[in-house]
Amino acid sequence: MFESIPMDSQTPKTVDLFVIGGGINGCGIARDAVGRGLSVELVEMNDLASATSSASTKLFHGGLRYLEYFELRLVREALIERETLLRAMPHISWPMRFVLPFHKDMRFDAETPASRVLSGVMPWLKGRRPAWMIRMGLFLYDHLGGRKILPATRSLDLRTDPAGQVLDDRFEKAFEYSDCWVQDSRLVVLNARDAEARGATIRTRTRAVSAECTNGLWQIVTEDTQTGEQTTTQARALVNAAGPWVENVIRGVVGSNAKEGVRLVRGSHIVTKRLFDHDRCYFFQGQDGRIIFAIPYERDFTLIGTTDQQHVSPDEKPTCTDSEAQYLCDFASGYFKTPVTMDDVVWRYSGVRPLYDDGASSATAATRDYVLKLENPGAPVLNVFGGKITTYRRLAESAMSKLAPLLGASEENWTAGVAMPGGDFAVDGVDALIGALMQTYPFLDLNWATRLVRTYGTDARIILGDATTAQDLGQGFGAALTEAEVRWLMQREYACSAEDVVWRRTKLGLHLNEAQIVSLDAWMAGAV
Repeated sequence: MFESIPMDSQTPKTVDLFVIGGGINGCGIARDAVGRGLSVELVEMNDLASATSSASTKLFHGGLRYLEYFELRLVREALIERETLLRAMPHISWPMRFVLPFHKDMRFDAETPASRVLSGVMPWLKGRRPAWMIRMGLFLYDHLGGRKILPATRSLDLRTDPAGQVLDDRFEKAFEYSDCWVQDSRLVVLNARDAEARGATIRTRTRAVSAECTNGLWQIVTEDTQTGEQTTTQARALVNAAGPWVENVIRGVVGSNAKEGVRLVRGSHIVTKRLFDHDRCYFFQGQDGRIIFAIPYERDFTLIGTTDQQHVSPDEKPTCTDSEAQYLCDFASGYFKTPVTMDDVVWRYSGVRPLYDDGASSATAATRDYVLKLENPGAPVLNVFGGKITTYRRLAESAMSKLAPLLGASEENWTAGVAMPGGDFAVDGVDALIGALMQTYPFLDLNWATRLVRTYGTDARIILGDATTAQDLGQGFGAALTEAEVRWLMQREYACSAEDVVWRRTKLGLHLNEAQIVSLDAWMAGAV
């Protein structure tokens, strides 16, 4: 490891690696790097996971539709990662079964590579996909990643299976396959927590103002967005993981003339009242080439998404427009027996995916693979483009394979299977953990205990401490959110506002009213 230059009181702090961006890629790289013996500092101008990383469809998945684009390396890597990540965080991630309804007259996007091949070989299909082709794709999906934990694909008779009860009667057949759910913003926070526990410095609400290379070291000026105070840090290497703002950092902070660019694609989701009673998800395919998911969400709701729309600027707040929400309602209504209407929508959200600009003709066709570009090897800066939440850990390994040799760090990968905070228990141990928690704390009901375990895993016991009644946990803010939990989030998980707590650390905003959220915000402001 690099030996820091001796410093007097006027010399800025020196670290091996400075990371700009507190999304999943930045936090994943920071965790990996500090575990290799490097000194690391990370800055995020807002809250952790405040942009793309809290606005995903919340899946660890291989990307079934990417097979249409022959992105086999990306799909294989993602499929392998599903189970690697599942073992490391069984509290915030779990297996799900996806139901893909099929009808012989369904049409598909004619512009994918698979469509062009099929139209050349079997032009009489005219955009249709025969059942054998879909089954072959699912067979490949089952076996490309060496699946061990997740169950294999099977066929369903929707006339008798419960999954068919809410679907339109024309759908008589479906395929059911496996992927995984993940609480995306919690994943980011846990990576940051683990990085900090291993020695990294995590600074939220801190903006990178400028970065200049002098005598082989980056001089990075940052600004506290709340106080305006500026600080200079020296670093041997710089990682630009600013997500939608990656180009802003390249040109405005670092002042580079790098040619690579980013394509901003807005993905919007709606959350409706619960549309079905079972715990499986639906995978719906549209004639426009898009697919959407309908997923059981937060016990009482259904999550539907996503869209693909061009987004002009990272500084323009992404919102799910009325037309996007209506599009998702109409898309789902093409499958469900009872139409989904705007009156069913209880919440909507939108995020910007910073895809690498590969010149694709449409947002849907743009690659979801990540691209890493290293500049100035003497004092390296690594720019991170794109990526999927499923492959964030592999992205971090790839980043360190470029940086570790330049910084004299360990080149041995170490993160696979290493548990995240609270995830130190077996993949199938959630029910036992919930039962044990309720036995130790009899005042917990099943919903409360389940939420705590699914949010904090084994850390739930630390939060509850020696409480014997709910009153021992301090003030209640509604929906079983207590002072003890909020203090944990403020002291251990970087939360500063009610928005951080109810929309990123948890999704309790769906269960709290506006007055309760305002009250929580006021309490947190006074507790600082």
